Amino acid sequence: MPATDHGPAADPEALRRHPRLFRAVTRRRRPRLRRTDITVTGETSVRRAVRAASLGNAMEWFDFGIYAYLAVTLGRVFFPSGDDTVQLLSSFATFAVAFLVRPLGGMVFGPMGDRLGRKRVLALTMILMAVGTFAIGLIPSYSSIGFWAPVLLVFFRMLQGFSTGGEYGGASTFIAEYAPDRRRGYFGSFLEFGTLAGYVAAAGLVTALTAWLGAGTMEAWGWRVPFLVAGPLGLVGLYLRLRLDETPAFQKLESESAAPAAAPAETSAKGGLARIFRQQWPALILCVALVGAYNIADYMLLSYMPTYLSDELGYGETHGLLILLLVMVALMLVVSRVGRLSDRVGRKPVLMAGMLGFLLLSLPAFLLIGQGGVPAVTAGMLMLGLSLVCLLGTMSAALPALFPTEVRYGSLAVGYNLSASLFGGTTPLVITALIGATGSSLMPAYYAMGAALVGVIAVACMKETARRPLTGSPPSVTTPEEATELVLSQTPEPRF
Repeated sequence: MPATDHGPAADPEALRRHPRLFRAVTRRRRPRLRRTDITVTGETSVRRAVRAASLGNAMEWFDFGIYAYLAVTLGRVFFPSGDDTVQLLSSFATFAVAFLVRPLGGMVFGPMGDRLGRKRVLALTMILMAVGTFAIGLIPSYSSIGFWAPVLLVFFRMLQGFSTGGEYGGASTFIAEYAPDRRRGYFGSFLEFGTLAGYVAAAGLVTALTAWLGAGTMEAWGWRVPFLVAGPLGLVGLYLRLRLDETPAFQKLESESAAPAAAPAETSAKGGLARIFRQQWPALILCVALVGAYNIADYMLLSYMPTYLSDELGYGETHGLLILLLVMVALMLVVSRVGRLSDRVGRKPVLMAGMLGFLLLSLPAFLLIGQGGVPAVTAGMLMLGLSLVCLLGTMSAALPALFPTEVRYGSLAVGYNLSASLFGGTTPLVITALIGATGSSLMPAYYAMGAALVGVIAVACMKETARRPLTGSPPSVTTPEEATELVLSQTPEPRF
């Protein structure tokens, strides 16, 4: 007998004799959505949540950006005088320290965010980031306190990295759980708008200070200014985050856990590393692959490219930063449009376009950059930038959707930071080593192509999540009218 909606082999005669019984079975298997099941979050609340989360992300990348762009100066300030190369390597090693502790921060703050709530942990990471960055601006130089100068620098860099471990996973989770299902890509793209804004602010401030003060004054005291600016920015971000309510998805999960008939502890919002690795390992592997490909492309263009332009092509440091600034501003203008596009056509097509862009365009782009001249270099970097913006505008909506609500913060924090530590933070070092070993200035292109190939496979393996509720969360809309429309759009119950 053929299968039907009412069972694998429902008897038509039984359906006729017992219609109420079969209607009850159907409702139990596929319960209809009720109005009270749908989360309604007003546009104003969503935008306030997006603004607070994005500012924290902008501050994170402002902090990392100013350190990367001031690496040469910081090497001279904090490490013994002598070989300039040794000083630069020491500075970059200190930069890498922050990435070593990021996974530890993710393992601490992620499960904490699933247990205590997104808002509280995001406020804590903001405080730690602001303290770490501001403190670097106050450290005396090596000539003043000797050995303790690099020790203090390493300590506060570790504090920055530790807090960053809970930042991106929490911020993207926060926005994803606030955003309505139909516009999650659009609102999520503002998190990466914050990434670009942080880089632009860092590059712009360092460039302006260097041009205004000169190299000597920058080394004497000017380098402190960008770090000290982070203190007030952190207070503003903390104020915005403390004014927010907890995400609707976490509030609902919390209320269900507190109910008399709540699920047992292993299914409540208590995250836990053991549970994450035991139950979420397929999604974790997918997350690591996606983030690895994305981070290699991101760090290659936004962090390493100024060094590549100066070391390999002979451009002045300020010259390379100005070109990069132009490219980043262009990406800022289109990143939210890419997020909106992912809401219409899906996450997978947009992510695949970005991965294929790096796979097919990296070599032509670096050949163009290698020709020299501002037009050629700018065109080559824009080719890479347009591929990157497909990832920037989509990833912060795609990654949180990989995990269920009760372990979303912890799983994303662990997966993202493990990948960022292994692949993102090592990108400049690996590319520099490859160029040194082969003598080819095209190694950045080949490295990006290899990462993109992994990304293509990962995107092909992921499920489409656009316009759908997050796993473990009810549908989310912005108006009561949308909620009513969603209820009425359901297929009416069958009549027998």
